[in-house]
Amino acid sequence: MKKKTLAFIVTTFVLVFAGQGRAEINVTDVKGRHVTLAAPAQRVVLNFYYEDFIAVVGPGAMDKVVALSLSTWKDWRPNQFAAYLDAIPSLAALPDVGDTENGTFSIEKVLSVKPDLVILSAWSFDALGEAIKQMETAGIPVVVLDYNAQTVEKHVQSTLVLGAVMGSRDRAQRLASQYQAAMQDIDRRIAKAKPTNKKVYVELAQKGPSEVGNSYGKGMWGSLIDRLGGTNIAKGQLENWGPLSPEYVLAQEPDIIFLAGSEWLDKPQAVTVGFGASKEIARDRMKAYLARPGWDGLPAVRNSALHAIYHGGARTLSDYVYAQYIAKQLYPDAFSDVDPAVEIKRYYDTWMPIKAEGVFVLPYRADGQ
Repeated sequence: MKKKTLAFIVTTFVLVFAGQGRAEINVTDVKGRHVTLAAPAQRVVLNFYYEDFIAVVGPGAMDKVVALSLSTWKDWRPNQFAAYLDAIPSLAALPDVGDTENGTFSIEKVLSVKPDLVILSAWSFDALGEAIKQMETAGIPVVVLDYNAQTVEKHVQSTLVLGAVMGSRDRAQRLASQYQAAMQDIDRRIAKAKPTNKKVYVELAQKGPSEVGNSYGKGMWGSLIDRLGGTNIAKGQLENWGPLSPEYVLAQEPDIIFLAGSEWLDKPQAVTVGFGASKEIARDRMKAYLARPGWDGLPAVRNSALHAIYHGGARTLSDYVYAQYIAKQLYPDAFSDVDPAVEIKRYYDTWMPIKAEGVFVLPYRADGQ
């Protein structure tokens, strides 16, 4: 998708009719559903994509949220949530409507807070199925976003739709344009570089080296690796996500390994990266993976190409930074002047009410440097 198409996208997804002090908003969401709002939403139930909502809506964004799915933020990204709680204390009082990941999403709780809009991730929409009709029958518009697909098209569409329904179209367009430009810059650099034949393995480093974590055949990290020209060893082995066998990973001899870490609760062996993380602890957890049988012979390990990357950074408007980091490992010369660690701080300074304080991308170094 070319940058010049953004204006067309806006007019395609968002039609605003002015008159007598009232505006009607019509959008087409990522599921191809046509949704109409009488005016920008003021009472939102937010199911996922919390940071993107805050980025697009801007200052006061969470004042327009009357309930949210709490565990997929507070439990999946506790340090991130704590940072936002410090910046936005009102988060503590928001009701929890449950989430589809653990089967606790409650239509009754949604209806009880009287929202004028429900924002769902595509995977939550799919999980709810026919239950969506209960909200629509009650006269509550439901809009579906999808940053998980990790495509520029769906990132842009989700951002512009979100800006339209929340009355922040200008900010949304600036964010969409920035994302598109960043990904186009990555594409240009790769096009000028020699094609890579490097094999890449991504593993969700949540439970420690004794248990194999998920890898990604499609979506999320898998989609990014494909776009960047790397050979994802999970492609063709996994439909979406799941663990690869240790024997298969060894046989594939990956050239680069990314351990996707985060801030999970009660995961004492997890690779801890993200908000509040330290390089020392992250590298100590990464070191444990090197003791896996056969890993000392992998090209990625022999050539010091083991990296930690923030799992919470995928499927967001800031994930172009992680695309930069992956691309930098695939094409070092083409990205020699790009510093993703600096870029992630710039993104937060520009768009978010918190600072990116912690560790978000990190190469393993035996000397700890």
